[in-house]
Amino acid sequence: MPSVLGGSHRCFQAVLLFLALTVLLLVGFLHRNVQLLMPLLGDPVQGLPVTNIMFLKTHKTASSTVLNILYRFVETHNLSAALPAGSNFQLGYPWLFVARYVEGAGPPRRFNVMCNHLRFNLPEVQKVMPEDTFYFSILRNPVSQLESSFIYYKNYVPAFRGVESLDAFLAAPGVYYNASKGMNNAYARNNMWFDFGFDSDAPAEESYVRARLADVERRFQLLLIAEHFDESMVLLRRRLRWQLDDVVSFRVNARSARTVTSLAPESRERAKRWCALDWRLYQHFNRSFWEQLHAELHPRALRREVALLRARRRELTALCLQDATPKNKTQITDRHLRPYQSGKAEILGYNLRPDLDNATLRTCQRLVMPELQYMAHLYSLQFPEKPPKDIRFLEE
Repeated sequence: MPSVLGGSHRCFQAVLLFLALTVLLLVGFLHRNVQLLMPLLGDPVQGLPVTNIMFLKTHKTASSTVLNILYRFVETHNLSAALPAGSNFQLGYPWLFVARYVEGAGPPRRFNVMCNHLRFNLPEVQKVMPEDTFYFSILRNPVSQLESSFIYYKNYVPAFRGVESLDAFLAAPGVYYNASKGMNNAYARNNMWFDFGFDSDAPAEESYVRARLADVERRFQLLLIAEHFDESMVLLRRRLRWQLDDVVSFRVNARSARTVTSLAPESRERAKRWCALDWRLYQHFNRSFWEQLHAELHPRALRREVALLRARRRELTALCLQDATPKNKTQITDRHLRPYQSGKAEILGYNLRPDLDNATLRTCQRLVMPELQYMAHLYSLQFPEKPPKDIRFLEE
């Protein structure tokens, strides 16, 4: 009898141990999944989406891809965009923005979204945009931004015309750069600083720099970072309370690898000194971007949201594109999807699958439509009584 009782006791202990292990495993599993669900519990789509938005479109910073995202949101949600007046394609750039550069501007009219190139001038922007407008922009490492500008604006910027390479320019910028040659030279020095409405030739004195950085912080709720584009889209989506598909995108206005120049190490350091104001701007808001992102999301939740964004991009790539590899203009079969070419840059685009139904085709066209064509398309929708924008390069 004792042996039977002993066996029962051991069996009971084994069952208790099994149940304890099961509970521990279940608690661990639930804890892990609660962590994974955290971004859903704090889902950015809770509440109404933000629809009044001013995006300061800085140059050569992946801003054309952001522009595509905003244009799509405007079109799919039947919003209004502050578009360049008449035959223009920019909002007065490189002059400081004034409200009359916008088609149809004037009291009491206000627009939902402003996102074309302009040189920031807050009092005039406020004449066009509502009081509750969300202001944001995007920055890029000034070394890479300057390299891109040199290739893209080679034949346009006086400082770049007479020099063979950016390495040669940075070795002796004073030989080629003359501020008196006009504002087009702003592309050659502190271009992002200039886009924010500041003096690109100002000395990088500490008090001046700090004051201007404070100006940006007061007005702009968010500055994205081009080198961390997907993380930027995660934070932007949460701030705007948008759906995932609202921020998923393909790269627009990107260059081919063969037209990207690798700078010598000494040139990279010279670029930081030459564009010292842009370097300070980038360093400051790169830090604040990560501070905001980490305050908003646990690293595990951030990785999860980035993974969701990238997975959706892969799905749309398979759905829309004939070939995931971007194409040069001679390889793009639909001339209306060929991007504008500038300087020595080879700007790439996409071919869509030929078997798409009408609804899918419209969705995919929006994703790959180059900047100028999309702006002209929105202009015709918004101002059907006006002559359409003339995109002459498409006839070449």
